[in-house]
Amino acid sequence: MKSRKNLKNRYPSYLNIQDFKPIIRELKSMLNPCVVCPRNCRIDRFTSKKGICRTGYLPIVASYNLHHGEEPPISGFRGSGTIFFSGCPLRCLFCQNYPISQYVNGNEISIKKLAEYMLFLQRKGAHNINLVTPTHVVPQFVEALEIAVEDGLHIPIVYNCGGYENIEVLKILDGIIDIYLPDMKYGSNINALKYSGVKNYVEINRKAVIEMYRQVGDLVVDDNGVALRGLIIRHLVLPENISGTDEVLKFIAGLSRTIYISIMSQYFPAYKAPEIAELSRRLTISEYKWATELMEKLGLINGWIQPF
Repeated sequence: MKSRKNLKNRYPSYLNIQDFKPIIRELKSMLNPCVVCPRNCRIDRFTSKKGICRTGYLPIVASYNLHHGEEPPISGFRGSGTIFFSGCPLRCLFCQNYPISQYVNGNEISIKKLAEYMLFLQRKGAHNINLVTPTHVVPQFVEALEIAVEDGLHIPIVYNCGGYENIEVLKILDGIIDIYLPDMKYGSNINALKYSGVKNYVEINRKAVIEMYRQVGDLVVDDNGVALRGLIIRHLVLPENISGTDEVLKFIAGLSRTIYISIMSQYFPAYKAPEIAELSRRLTISEYKWATELMEKLGLINGWIQPF
C-alpha cells in the first residue's frame, strides 16, 4: 500500500498533463453535432441552438461558493469550492434543485471567467473544485481548466453529476478528474423514463460508474480526512422504492463492497412532485431504515447515512 506522502505527490491528477490542447479539441468536436451526453441531441452548440440541456456553447453558472454541506471528505473543514452549472440533461420531475437545473436560472459566462471562478475558490481556501451538474459542459470546463492550471490551480477536481454520462467523454476525462461523485438514481429503466424522461438510464449509469471506479478507485483521504481521489456514489431514497434502492445497492455490492456510498433521506416533494401522488410525500422512517439495513446486509460498510 502506498504511503499518504506518495499519494499527496500524485494528486491532483491533472497536474501531470503536459498539453491540454488535444483533449480540448477532441471534446469540443463533440459539441457539433452535440453528443456530449447520452441524449445525443446532435445540434451545433456553437450556434444559438440549444438541446435538452438548454445550454449553448458558453456555460451558465447559477452560483460559485464554499459549500460545507457535502459529504465530510468533500467539504472537509474549509469547504468545497462548488460551481453550480445551470441546465441538465435529465428531466427529473422531483428535482431538488429545479430552479437551476430545469428553469436554468443563472448567468452565461466566458471560459476565462469560469477559470477565474476556480482560482477564486482556491484562494478562499476550498479543498477542491466541485463541479455540480457538469455533464453538458465538460468541453468548456476542460478549456477553462487549462487556463486555471497555467495560473496556479492545484487542488483536486470533483465531478458531481446525475450519473447519466457519455462513456466516451468519461474516458477522455481519465487523468483529469480526481473525485467522482455520481448519483445512482434508479434501479429501473421504467421509472427512469417515467420520472426523469430518459431511456436506458440503468445501463448507461452502471457503465459510467464502472468507468469512474476504474479511473479513480476507492476513496483516498489525507491526514485530515479530506478527499484526494476516489469514487463516492450518492443514492437518494424515494418514496415507495421508486428509486429501486435494492437493485442499486446490489449492483454496487457486486462491483465492490469497499465503495463509499452516501445514502440520502433528504427527499422532499419539489418541482412537479407535489402533483404526483406517489412522490407527493416525504420518506417514512421505515422506508429509510429499510434502505440502510439493506446496505449493511449487503456488506456495504463504507459511507454515510443521514439523520432522519
